[in-house]
Amino acid sequence: MAGASKQKQKLLRMEQIFKTQTDENNVITGNELIDILEKEGIKAERKTIYDDIATLCDSGVTIETVKKGHSNAYFYSNNEDFTGEELFILASAVASCRFLTTKKSNELITKLQRITNKFTAAQLGRQIYIAQRSRNKSVNETIYYSINTIQNAILKKRKLTFKYYTYNTMKKRQLKHGGEPYLVSPCELVWENDNYYLTCVCHNHGQVCRYRVDRMTEVTMMDTRISAFTDEEKRELDSFKSLYSMYGGEKRELRIQFDNSLMDVVIDRFGENVECMKNSENTFVIRCEVQLAPTFWGWLFQFGTKVRILEPYDVVKEAQQYIRDILDRY
Repeated sequence: MAGASKQKQKLLRMEQIFKTQTDENNVITGNELIDILEKEGIKAERKTIYDDIATLCDSGVTIETVKKGHSNAYFYSNNEDFTGEELFILASAVASCRFLTTKKSNELITKLQRITNKFTAAQLGRQIYIAQRSRNKSVNETIYYSINTIQNAILKKRKLTFKYYTYNTMKKRQLKHGGEPYLVSPCELVWENDNYYLTCVCHNHGQVCRYRVDRMTEVTMMDTRISAFTDEEKRELDSFKSLYSMYGGEKRELRIQFDNSLMDVVIDRFGENVECMKNSENTFVIRCEVQLAPTFWGWLFQFGTKVRILEPYDVVKEAQQYIRDILDRY
């Protein structure tokens, strides 16, 4: 009976073999397939094996035929599946993602390995090393469930409660506001700088806020529906999608001079449509709107002497004072 049961599994097992042990660089002949099946106690013959391959193809399994010496050889190919290159991108993103813990990164990569052949799976396994040596991985194991709860609350337009922590000087977690839960009307999840942020109206503070999801605990969806956001709240929520805006600051239009070597950086920050013109053989000037928040100054000053604000004059003076304040610390 056991042998008969295995025979009934032949087509299923053949599909698994093609999907996990073949690709365009690793093909198998009919005789090689027969040998693999026989080692597993599944009887197969040359004539029937080709009929079985044809049956698999008729059922929607894409099996390509090529020549291997003088014999036909076969491999699994399906454009609807992830390609090796796509899986490498996903594995690298998962491995290096800071908001995922090392454990979760490894679990996700293992699942990616299960949906491809053994050759690609072996290469994906190397990505785990990236996650293991990362020093900035999250330690919050509940973030998966937090994200799911937040997404459901946004979809169902329900309020959320959560507790929020920061780290004290002893590197210990410390709940803010004495552990009092935050009550918020969630708006949107924003992915930036390898972290998820929730933009929301915080009823504790009576204003629009933005919170890092990996710093949340005890995230709970309430039965209470959120009220419609006012026009002012909508404008603020929209501005809080950017890390450069979340710390406030007056919006100003600036003319900034950059060294030519920083063109890629400027495009990454302001986009391809930024107004830009050549200023000299070594520099160019852009006109852009920014919010004069600490995040902007931190971004600007990292480029040292390769960048310079030209206009307006009062912002030039503000930059000079900012630099003097830093210098006074030393």
